Amino acid sequence: MKSRAEYRRIGPGIDPPYDHAAYTSTHKRAPKNPPVRIAHTLSEITGPRFGAEMVSAADADLTHFAGGEALGERIVVSGRVLDEDERPIANTLIEIWQANSAGRYAHAADQHDAPLDPHFLGVGRVATDGEGKYRFVTIKPAAYPWKNHHNAWRPQHIHLSLFGPAFATRLITQMYFPGDPLLALDPIFQSVPDAAARERLVCGFDLETTVPERALGYRFDIVLRGRGATPFERPGAGGGR
Repeated sequence: MKSRAEYRRIGPGIDPPYDHAAYTSTHKRAPKNPPVRIAHTLSEITGPRFGAEMVSAADADLTHFAGGEALGERIVVSGRVLDEDERPIANTLIEIWQANSAGRYAHAADQHDAPLDPHFLGVGRVATDGEGKYRFVTIKPAAYPWKNHHNAWRPQHIHLSLFGPAFATRLITQMYFPGDPLLALDPIFQSVPDAAARERLVCGFDLETTVPERALGYRFDIVLRGRGATPFERPGAGGGR
C-alpha cells in the first residue's frame, strides 16, 4: 500500500514565474533561492474537502445583494472543470471575486476613486456538478488603475479559486474577456510565458448560455493539468490584483 501520492506537474511555460520583470510587486515577494520540492504525503492530500455542501443557489448569483440589484452589465459565466485527460471533475468548490461595474472592489484596501455599489459584494461560490459543469451570474467588471507603472490599468477580469480534495490542491487563476485592448499591456496577463496558454485565460462568448433580454453568456473551461492546462498562480507567489 502506497503511503503517499504525487500530483502530475504542470509543464514548463504555462504558469507565470514567481518573479516577472514588468510586475513590480513580485520582486519583493518572489523567493530568492530555488524552491525546495517536498513530496506529497497523506497529510497534504487528504481533507478537508470543500464541495456542494458549502454553497446555496444564491451564492452563484452576484447580481443581488442587500435587498437590491447590482448596477452594470449582467453576464452569465459557465464552463467545465476537467483533468488532463478531459475527464470532468465533480464537486469542486469554485470561489470567485471581482471588481464592480465601476472598477472597484468592495474591500477596505481598495481606495480607487470610483463608486461602490451597495448591492454588489463581488464575491460568490459555486460547486461543479457530476459533469464538471459550473455556472454563475454576475456583473461584468470594469478596468481599474493599479499603479504598477505609469498609467497602468488592469483589464476586465474575474478571479477564480478552485478547491480540490485538500488545501494542497487549491488553485487560483484569472479569467479575462475577449477583445480587451488592455491585455497586450497587462504585466500579469503577459507574465504567462506561452502565448497559447495566455489565450486559455480568455473566455469565449457563448450564445447558448445568453439569457434573452437579460444577460450575455461567456464560457470558460478550466483544465487542471497537462499540456492544455489553464495557467494558475504559483503557490506562495501572492495573488494578482
